[in-house]
Amino acid sequence: MSETTLETLKSQAIDYVRLQLGDGMIDLELDPEHYEAAYQRALGTYRQRATNAFEESYAFLEIEEDQNTYTLPQEVQSVRQVFRRTVGNMQGPHASSFDPFGSSIMNTYLLNYNHSGGLATYDLYTQYVEQAARMFGGYVNYTFNPATKQLQLVRDPRGSGETILLWTYNLKPEIQLFADYSISQWIKDYMIGACKIMIGEAREKFATIAGPSGGTALNGAAMKAEGQQIIDQKIEELKNYIDGSEPYSFVIG
Repeated sequence: MSETTLETLKSQAIDYVRLQLGDGMIDLELDPEHYEAAYQRALGTYRQRATNAFEESYAFLEIEEDQNTYTLPQEVQSVRQVFRRTVGNMQGPHASSFDPFGSSIMNTYLLNYNHSGGLATYDLYTQYVEQAARMFGGYVNYTFNPATKQLQLVRDPRGSGETILLWTYNLKPEIQLFADYSISQWIKDYMIGACKIMIGEAREKFATIAGPSGGTALNGAAMKAEGQQIIDQKIEELKNYIDGSEPYSFVIG
């Protein structure tokens, strides 16, 4: 199967919208720029209102000496947590490291529990590691600006080479949104509503067109009303999670 590109999927979506608006049977006033504007409006509205427009991921960041501000990619929307594999100052890859899972395997807590102490020893060790991380710099305080995408570590690294793990929430790529049928259909239907509003704006500028029989009345107001009705319906569908988004959990307090 040949690989489908984003441009191909967008072209197919625009062709779907054109045909639904009656292109080929009637002449539409829309240019390619108008279809692109309708697509950007649909995409922006979906990403603004749907949790399914985001994905959870992890990213690695290599620390540089005396640099505590880093610019993340534009698709990163929030940073939930920063993880280290070391304690103490950020002095590069030679800082004191800890790996409770690796240690448990080396000491065979699970395989030879009769000789190595069993799960209780492993649990005490992990508690020790957590306490050591709290006392000796195993956790990193940070701030993240979602507008500038700048991650600022509240610490001055003393060396280069240490790699930290970022727990992030990102925007799903557009091609992944199109790959989900429920999302792609929502985007195409929303584009139809946006295009009808644009056509209605153009036709409403002149109520009638002069002709030999007194002229022809244009349906600008009706087109705008139909387009707005479609958009309102699409917004209501997002409230009912028709796209597969996860609903909000219970909030107490």
